[in-house]
Amino acid sequence: MARINYSVNADPEVTSKAMGSELHISPKKSREICWKIKGMKAVEARKYLEDVIALKQAVPFKRHSEGAGHRKGPMAGGRYPVNASKEILKILRNAESNAEYKGLEPSNMYIAHVAINRGRVIHGFIPRARGRATPKNTDTVNIEMILSEVR
Repeated sequence: MARINYSVNADPEVTSKAMGSELHISPKKSREICWKIKGMKAVEARKYLEDVIALKQAVPFKRHSEGAGHRKGPMAGGRYPVNASKEILKILRNAESNAEYKGLEPSNMYIAHVAINRGRVIHGFIPRARGRATPKNTDTVNIEMILSEVR
């Protein structure tokens, strides 16, 4: 596995970082979630992700919205990507813990940067009749998150 670096250089005095490597979640769904939570305060983002996991709040899908039905609220098409939300919530909690360890106040921090990159593809197959096989590949995602104290 190659070493993954952060794509943004941030001031270590007022920021905290967290990264998830090769997570087994959908790149498309994680992109839409991270687009939505970028710029939110960390507390608001945590509440939002917990509501998505509880199926109370939908994530608006802007790019990958074909077949997504209308949801409550001022959005057009949306979905409830529970598994991706759980993994992103873990990264957010990790970034908050890193902020607390550095002596920063996590409740005052906001999500300054979040980036999603496709990881490697884990190739697999499903055996079929008559000696054939169908590919069953698993996409992975690399997510980096930076919380900042100042705007």
